[in-house]
Amino acid sequence: APAGRRPPTTTIPSTGPSTCPAGPSPSTPTTPPWRSSPPRGNPPGRIEVTRWFRGTVAIGSDPKVTWTMDGDRLVLREKCSGIVADCAAKHRIEVPRGVSVKVEEKDGSVRARGFRDALSIRTTDGSVHVTDSSGPLELRTGDGSVRAEVSSRTVRTHSGDGSVRLELGAVPDLVDSRSGDGSLTIGLPRASYRVDTSTGDGGEDVSVPRDDSSSHVVTARTGDGNLTVRTVN
Repeated sequence: APAGRRPPTTTIPSTGPSTCPAGPSPSTPTTPPWRSSPPRGNPPGRIEVTRWFRGTVAIGSDPKVTWTMDGDRLVLREKCSGIVADCAAKHRIEVPRGVSVKVEEKDGSVRARGFRDALSIRTTDGSVHVTDSSGPLELRTGDGSVRAEVSSRTVRTHSGDGSVRLELGAVPDLVDSRSGDGSLTIGLPRASYRVDTSTGDGGEDVSVPRDDSSSHVVTARTGDGNLTVRTVN
């Protein structure tokens, strides 16, 4: 831009929610500005995606978000590039019951609730929080905390750098929880458990009843952080 003149700025105001029904043959991806429509619930057999997005780019292409279906995989993308760019996007995805779900996120937090079937969440950089779920869980993050208040019988969690906190409302068959650098806390219903724990550099407190012949197995590992396994009721 000439000296003394500010470069043009493209601003996409915060919009939403914008609801996109995800089906086997999606329409052309929507680009801003969007028509807002309130969520209307999730019809049986359909996936509903509601998204919010805002972005500002001083020099570069307009910011946008897109979605595509690849078989049974829903792909959500945000594009924000330029010399001065500031964008943020949030998606809410509603799936029908009876569907196992796998979520992969590179840079952002993930929250999930209400799952009765298998749920797997992996994020490179961001927290994971799951509530009100009873299906098998696998939760992993490279850099971020993991929290779960669930009644799942099988729970596997891993955080490379972040705390892990689990509160279980039903006696689990298997809990396998690990943290490379962060505290680890597991709250369990009253029962006897076969417990295997270790911490590289941190305190360890196991107060649940222990029985090496129990079919309820709890494994907890932390490299650097306090480890707690306790009874919650």
